[in-house]
Amino acid sequence: MDHDGGTLGAAVLAFLGHTATGRGLSEQTVRAYRGDLEDLLGFCAQRGVDRVADCSLDVLRDWLWAGSERGLARSSIARRSSSVRAFTRWATETGLVTTDPGVRLRAPKGAAHLPRVVSEDQVRTLLDGLAARASSDDPSALRDLALVELLYAAAIRVSELVGIDVGDLDRGRLTVRVLGKGGKERVVPFGVPARDAVEGWLDRGRPVLLGRAAGPSDALFLGDRGARLGVRSAYRVVARLLQDLPGEGPSGPHTFRHTAATHLLDGGADLRAVQELLGHASLGTTQIYTHVSSARLREVYRTAHPRA
Repeated sequence: MDHDGGTLGAAVLAFLGHTATGRGLSEQTVRAYRGDLEDLLGFCAQRGVDRVADCSLDVLRDWLWAGSERGLARSSIARRSSSVRAFTRWATETGLVTTDPGVRLRAPKGAAHLPRVVSEDQVRTLLDGLAARASSDDPSALRDLALVELLYAAAIRVSELVGIDVGDLDRGRLTVRVLGKGGKERVVPFGVPARDAVEGWLDRGRPVLLGRAAGPSDALFLGDRGARLGVRSAYRVVARLLQDLPGEGPSGPHTFRHTAATHLLDGGADLRAVQELLGHASLGTTQIYTHVSSARLREVYRTAHPRA
């Protein structure tokens, strides 16, 4: 829709006005709706989602998972799910959207709602495709290859990725310094394929895009106009890639973080080492990946063992 109701912010304001008058809801419920939906607006703004029609099921699932990763209680996640379902139902009833994305949304419940993990073969296929595109020396393709290689290799958050400066890289030691949640700095390793992709970007791609900028920049990753790449742009790059892969679940950059952590544990990495790599304050947050690994192991067993 083209009128103001089509913007997510305007729709949320209209819904909150609707809930505050004539519905017989308690002040506590209205206050919960407001807090939850304002958080959703902030989450969507970071990802470039500003239309009601673009607030898809995957976006909503990513939002719930982000809250879970921040340590919100299960009851809080369940309340958020309820709040957003009320909003999307109202948006559908009022004609702002034709399909209600909240109908299939459920609050995460332990191991039954695990983060999306891409298989090793899928990661390899995806990266091979990016490398083929980058072989033409197209600067955006070189950047996208380096971006995804580093996301997967270092298991970093997208906010950490876009905050990296060129000086934060140590290509000799294969490490990068990132600034995590709460302003906590950590140094994380990455592998040779990621180093090669980053060097290709620095040598043949970044100078081209930097030439389009109004001035110098220390940022490792640049947008097409030469400024520092933003979170929403990085999100779009990854979402486009993942939408072509089979499987369900969120399709944002966090998928590569989930995938890297799970592959590390599958390969025998110590849980506390993975916690340090990811920058989790609590080991409990990291333990979700042990559930993912166990679920994957059970699936392999069921499909491969003759007596399963």
